[in-house]
Amino acid sequence: MVVTLHSIEKALTLVVKMFYLRVKNLKEGDFIRIDYVGRVSESGEIFDLTREDIAKEKKIYNPRFKYNPVPIIIGANLLVKGLEDELKKMKVGERKKVKINPEKGFGKRNPELIRLIPLSKFKKEKPYPGMIINVSNITGRVLSVSGGRVRVDFNHPLAGKTLEYDIEIKEKITEPKEKVKAIIEFFLKSTEGIEVKINEERVEIKINKEKDAPRKIRIAIAEMIKKWLRKKKVLFIEEY
Repeated sequence: MVVTLHSIEKALTLVVKMFYLRVKNLKEGDFIRIDYVGRVSESGEIFDLTREDIAKEKKIYNPRFKYNPVPIIIGANLLVKGLEDELKKMKVGERKKVKINPEKGFGKRNPELIRLIPLSKFKKEKPYPGMIINVSNITGRVLSVSGGRVRVDFNHPLAGKTLEYDIEIKEKITEPKEKVKAIIEFFLKSTEGIEVKINEERVEIKINKEKDAPRKIRIAIAEMIKKWLRKKKVLFIEEY
């Protein structure tokens, strides 16, 4: 193997770039991948995680779920505010435990979001305590059924809870094409069966016919690409 001055300079440039990424705090618009375990502070119950080893250790492993560091854009409101605020103080490669109060988590519990609904409204299925229902695209949980009325809580299940996160920033995504793939992955959980072409003004996303990508999701992907990569057009191409 012949070592040239050019190859040495290239290697040094890469080392300096990686060092710079690791020592610099994150800012709005940065694309990163994170691993985390989210727990309810009071009980220690895990409500969300990306780590397969912890899922198996705690016997909550789901074989249908893909455990991987998730892509996140700082400032895109993809996380609860408190967690995003903590990420802005961190560097690539850093790991820490943070506590998030309800105000910066899923909010305080609102008594006005507990509603009474006539039992007669439930025509397809008989309601029962713990049942999850959807009313006008709002999800709620049945608390009780009595006297011809159903008491439903429309608060988020984690509203009023203090949260604890064990979080690690695994990497920073810098290449435009990888940023597009990261956005797709966030919404579709995978980029398998998807090809991406990108130029100065537009992005083309070729989707395999077997990939489930509803129109609503495609619009969300397109809007995020336009905003965070400053592209004018996003084209979806279906391949059959």
